[in-house]
Amino acid sequence: MDLTWLILIFVFVAFLYSSVGFGGGSSYLAFMVIFAIAPEVMKPIALICNIIVVSGSSYLYYKKKLLDLKDMVPLVVLSIPMAFVGGYLKISNSFFFMVLGASLVVSALLMFYEIFKTRMETVAHKPAAKKRLVENSVTGGLVGFLSGMVGIGGGIFLSSILHLWKWDTPKKIAAASSFFILVNSISGLTGQLIKYHFQVDIKLLAPLALAVIVGGQIGSRLSIVFFKPWVVKLLTAILIFYVGNRILLLQLFGIKI
Repeated sequence: MDLTWLILIFVFVAFLYSSVGFGGGSSYLAFMVIFAIAPEVMKPIALICNIIVVSGSSYLYYKKKLLDLKDMVPLVVLSIPMAFVGGYLKISNSFFFMVLGASLVVSALLMFYEIFKTRMETVAHKPAAKKRLVENSVTGGLVGFLSGMVGIGGGIFLSSILHLWKWDTPKKIAAASSFFILVNSISGLTGQLIKYHFQVDIKLLAPLALAVIVGGQIGSRLSIVFFKPWVVKLLTAILIFYVGNRILLLQLFGIKI
């Protein structure tokens, strides 16, 4: 397929995901699968694009006083080393695609449940959830490991869990997810690069990185002021549900949809 289409898709995905505090790693991977890009090439690219998008988002959230770094310590203390371990772990391509497809479907279902249960903007503040240090740390570690192994930041999983816990307001959860993605993507990328001997396809990375810079900056800036988070999250959930099922059907039955 024409690389121009992949670049435009990356702009759109970065725009969508950044508007709810995500980096877009899961959908970057999914679309690179569709474009038949090899796993050892796509994983570092997805994580680098993640880092680009959520770096800008995290800065804006912090500037708007929506991101409290003290609250993030329990969530990232285990996720950072576990993301590195997951990124360094050697897995077969077939297992990778199965885990990726299943992760996308589960992520979408969690997001659907989260949207219709909370209606987003009305989540009550429940600081007690932040004080569950063991639960926060273990959850962060498990999500970090899966994130590093697949090549995503894990914000989709963490966001759904934090909303179900009523951890804080939707925008503060988006801010926490954005920072979580940032540190886990850096850690997972380190593991991926060591595993693949620091090989990155610069010719492919450069235009895609530029695409997510554009989409991410627009999405993150507009989301804080204008967007209803549940609307964008619903669109995102529909997108990743479709792509996740597409990957699973192709891997299990050879069916293309």
